[in-house]
Amino acid sequence: MSKVPSLSYRQIINALRRDGWVVVRQRGSHIRLQKNIGEKTLKLTVPAHTPVKRSTLAHLLKQGEIDLDHFLKLL
Repeated sequence: MSKVPSLSYRQIINALRRDGWVVVRQRGSHIRLQKNIGEKTLKLTVPAHTPVKRSTLAHLLKQGEIDLDHFLKLL
């Protein structure tokens, strides 16, 4: 298993967009994305920080039901 990298919020958002996530809104330094999977709507809030903490990214991936190896391929 790979280690969660330290990335900027722009890199994270671009990778999530490649995976079908859509930016819904931004309020201050928080960017809200969502993705519809069947009847389920997943939502993520990415902090606009450079870099985003590795633990925060790990939590976002878990919350968005995204495998780390799949996410790394999107970069």
